Amino acid sequence: MEAESEPYVRLATMRQLHQAVADLNTARSLADTLQTVADGIVAGLGYELACVNLVRPDGDLVVAAFAGNSAAEALITGRVGSRTSWDRRLAMGECWDGLRFIPHTDGWVLLDDDVPQWHTEGPEPRFEDEWHPQDRLYAPMYASGGGQDLLGVISVDRPRNGRRPGAWGREALQMYASQAAIAISNARLRANMQRALVRLEREQAALRASEESFRQAFEYAPSGMAIAEMGGDQHGRLLRTNDALCRLLGRPASVLRRYSFADLVHPEDVGTLLRTSAEGGRAELRLGRRDGSYLWVSLRNSVVADTADGPRFLLTHVEDIEERKRHELHLAHRASHDALTGLPNSAELRARLSARLCERPHAAATTAVQALDAAYGDVEDAEGRVHGFRADGFEADAVAGGPYDHHVHAVAPDDESDEGAKGLAVLFCDLDGFKSINDRFGHHTGDAVLIEVARRLTTCVRDGDTVARLGGDEFVVLADGLGAADAADLAVRLRNAIIPPIRVDGRAVRVGASFGIGWAGCGMTAEEVLRSADQRMYVEKRSRSKVHRRAG
Repeated sequence: MEAESEPYVRLATMRQLHQAVADLNTARSLADTLQTVADGIVAGLGYELACVNLVRPDGDLVVAAFAGNSAAEALITGRVGSRTSWDRRLAMGECWDGLRFIPHTDGWVLLDDDVPQWHTEGPEPRFEDEWHPQDRLYAPMYASGGGQDLLGVISVDRPRNGRRPGAWGREALQMYASQAAIAISNARLRANMQRALVRLEREQAALRASEESFRQAFEYAPSGMAIAEMGGDQHGRLLRTNDALCRLLGRPASVLRRYSFADLVHPEDVGTLLRTSAEGGRAELRLGRRDGSYLWVSLRNSVVADTADGPRFLLTHVEDIEERKRHELHLAHRASHDALTGLPNSAELRARLSARLCERPHAAATTAVQALDAAYGDVEDAEGRVHGFRADGFEADAVAGGPYDHHVHAVAPDDESDEGAKGLAVLFCDLDGFKSINDRFGHHTGDAVLIEVARRLTTCVRDGDTVARLGGDEFVVLADGLGAADAADLAVRLRNAIIPPIRVDGRAVRVGASFGIGWAGCGMTAEEVLRSADQRMYVEKRSRSKVHRRAG
């Protein structure tokens, strides 16, 4: 009888299996797919109970869907069985190709493990192939690709005909488990894609919000902002500027896009700009405005990327520091210049003089022959000492600040034989008759006289020379590159410039001047140089009578 009905059973089972697989493809979510798998077994494969156990990310299996009994569904859905217990079950019993059957004679050892299970009561089987209430049949589901990546396990119970499935029934269950594995994988893929799309949409929305926030912060920032290219032939070219920077430099954005900061920086500040590192670099320099003037600004750089692997750009924050710089320069000028005359004060004079001096005396060769010897071998200095030189031209026993380093040494010309030698002349000036003017006409007139004397001294010297007020009625002039005769001529010109009457409040007053000429040389201190010039000034003052010291 069974043999005669086998073709009919196969045909009916194929129809039911086809319908169950079709239902799998209509499920929209992973949960719907899992429930459809369980329902399809009950509706199409002839089992009264079906359970789908799904592998979780931690490896354990959870009861994800149940069909055939609402009480059992409520009891065990969502419960978890450990992977160890499941591996034990799938290794026991009889292997029916891809299925695993554990008869009730072997399954009693599984009654106390942690796998969620439901058994119906029933009579003991009378025939060998009759289904026992504690028989277990599992259909493992593996990921596609031929691997052993377990997706889950389908467990079935109570075939409707009360018998263990035959060869065709086993094959149908195995085929259904394979299709269910594909459906579950596809459902997971769709779920992952949906989550990825939702996450991407959120990220894009956040990116758009961030870009809009950056755009508003960039465009409406109260200080200048610029984006420039980084790397390549157009490195540093301005790509985008905000309104604040356009107003700061007096140039429209369309014009600024033709330039880089290197094109706009003051020539004296190019080195500062080049030394500024791109990442986190800071610099204070001057940028050119449209009207030709220069503005002090503070640049602060940072590197931004368009995308993870996209091009990098330089974001520069430009802050106007003109007022601060003007205040700093004003304070620095006040600290180093005389408040009355505007000339460098005593501290600034000593600083400039010290900058020209080093500690080593008689450091430079004083003749052309000695300079030539220094270039090719041993040289004898002014005191007869012989210095050896290495092949690279540096002195063998030289120390820091030695005679042939970058320092240009100051050497005093010989008073007895000039021979065209040049040096740094220090002219110490003391006004004659100034005290009587202060006493007779008051400090207001005396201050006016000092201001005019300072002006006359300044107009008589070269641009690189220094005229400083040492204090009271004493002035000092530093003039480099002069011989002894040149210094004497300069003293005469300065004295003649001071002698003419000075008009103050409609009154003409006159002062004279005594000059002492000293020479700065390496090995001397600034105090020693000034003291030498001061002493020579007093010698010159005493050598003239009081009448001749007064200008009139």
